[in-house]
Amino acid sequence: MIKKSLLLFVACGMAAITYSQTLFSYGKHSVDAKEFLRAYNKNNTQSVANKEASIKEYLDLYINSRLKIQDAYDRGYDTLSQIKNEVASLRSQILDNYMIDPATADKLVQEAFQRSLVDVHIAHIFISSKNALGAADTVAAKKKLNEVSDRLKKGDNFLSVAEQFSDDPSARENKGDIGYITVFTLPYELETVAYSTPVGSYSEPYRSKSGYHIFKNLGERKDPGKMRAQQILLAFPPGADENMKKQIARLADSLYTRIMAGDDFAKLASSFSNDYLTAANGGTIPDFPIGRYNPVFEETVWALPKDGAVSKPFATSYGYHIVKRIAVIPTITNPNDNANMEEIRQRAMNDSRWQIPGDVIFNHVIKKAGLKIFTYDNAALWAYTDSLIDRRPLGIGKNIDKNAPLFQIGDSTLKMPQWINYVQTYRFKPDGSGLKSHEQIMEDCIHATVLSYYRKHMEQYNDEFRYQMDEFRDGNLFFEIMQREVWNKSQSDSVKLVALYEKDPKKYMWKQSADAIIFFCSDQGISGLVYDAVKKDPDNWKKAISPYSEKVVSDSNRYEWSQIPSASAAPFTKGMLTEPVINNNDNTASFAYILNVFPQPMQRTFSEAKGQLINDYQKQLEDVWLKKLKKKYPVVINQKVLAEISK
Repeated sequence: MIKKSLLLFVACGMAAITYSQTLFSYGKHSVDAKEFLRAYNKNNTQSVANKEASIKEYLDLYINSRLKIQDAYDRGYDTLSQIKNEVASLRSQILDNYMIDPATADKLVQEAFQRSLVDVHIAHIFISSKNALGAADTVAAKKKLNEVSDRLKKGDNFLSVAEQFSDDPSARENKGDIGYITVFTLPYELETVAYSTPVGSYSEPYRSKSGYHIFKNLGERKDPGKMRAQQILLAFPPGADENMKKQIARLADSLYTRIMAGDDFAKLASSFSNDYLTAANGGTIPDFPIGRYNPVFEETVWALPKDGAVSKPFATSYGYHIVKRIAVIPTITNPNDNANMEEIRQRAMNDSRWQIPGDVIFNHVIKKAGLKIFTYDNAALWAYTDSLIDRRPLGIGKNIDKNAPLFQIGDSTLKMPQWINYVQTYRFKPDGSGLKSHEQIMEDCIHATVLSYYRKHMEQYNDEFRYQMDEFRDGNLFFEIMQREVWNKSQSDSVKLVALYEKDPKKYMWKQSADAIIFFCSDQGISGLVYDAVKKDPDNWKKAISPYSEKVVSDSNRYEWSQIPSASAAPFTKGMLTEPVINNNDNTASFAYILNVFPQPMQRTFSEAKGQLINDYQKQLEDVWLKKLKKKYPVVINQKVLAEISK
């Protein structure tokens, strides 16, 4: 076993060395095996019978492209305004996709998926960090927490302690039992505490911005999925007394009686329900998982025995409800269900957990670039800052350096003028509840500056981003230099094209050919409709395809027989309509209407041969250019590394 492990280690080590080694050099430049294989695997997604031959063939193409791109760099094409603008435009478009750490993000999505499979029945004790007047009182909160902790350690019943001590108003009624929760029911931090607490145990106190939380795991179960239901809500008006609630209860009973007698639930919901969003849709509630609504509501709905069952009227703090079960959508348990995983990812992105991948990047940048906090008088800084923003007297702020540096990340330094601009813009809390503390503003400013630095230097921190930008820039340079060296010359030099044609006209012959109209259809179903329409009246084919103009494209030209779509090997004849041929890769389809047939080879005119002539001239120009490039950038291939990666 030891020998096998050692052998595997050595093999893996050798592979790593091979991939980091130079595969080929061209002039003073080089490409390692890893960079080449990245390009090869990206452009050769189909399996090949002979990998060695496939790699060698692609290597020739890859080397030629690197020579051309390097020539473009050496000519300064990367400084052309159009190239720079296109690269800058792409960079701005894709930057936000890389502002989170992908590995951490993937872990969070997988964690959310696993949690979506299990519901946790939890009870909750909340101890507020504010007193009855709404003022912060951490001393009283800590004292109460200690008392609660002592009671729990003695073995007192968790629900009784919650009823007596919890600052959650609902605890007077539910004794802290908040029912089952699933992923995304609670803020991520509290969700993690709940899912990390073993069944039958209670958690250590967790401190949030609002106070202390203690959870008890009362039990777990397999997640039942999502419920699809309709409801009629007869809401309690504000300040409703008992007499008013009894009237509403009687109305609920009468509606229930009508439903049981066969009255239409949707019509009654539209007419009577005070949940106006769902009433407009016959009372239909968007599919909901466990933990989204009031526990009494959810328990009643999930207790309905079958699809179509209707609950008796029941009361919550909102009013009286009558609910009809439509269907249960089972939980998706397949981790390879891409649609479900994408839905989980989107929900995670809108959740507090998505801050974590950003924090990973923040810490990574600080570690790599270095964060330096300069020495300054904190009191003087805030006196100066407040005086400028609120037009107060300078006070001790008059002694501060008006251009002093505050902190530095990498080679970027934030000085006093940028600090004042930041505070003016971001000093208020996002929820509109007032000003941030001085400490919070400074923390936020450092965080924003680090992430801004990351955006400007992302190529240094994210390999995938750098690869994408390099590929895009190189692709544009390749297009630009090919345009100048090959494509434009081959199309504009008609003297060369004529000379090429006259040198060997027999090279440009028509094989068996036909004048035809080819119809390219968006899918197999459309091709059948278009085919039938053209078949009825081929001479009026334009009129026949007009109803399908957005789904079909036609092209009229002279084609060699091999270019005409046909499922049959039979010769083409005038007036023939070929059967549609389906492209299995994308389900598109094509067929042809034959106008005239030329069964014997014929000489192409210069005009008819021009496309081929341009292609041939392009090849000549490219061959001559590549010979020059290989002299300018001598190519040396490491045959040993090539042999290793070809295995």
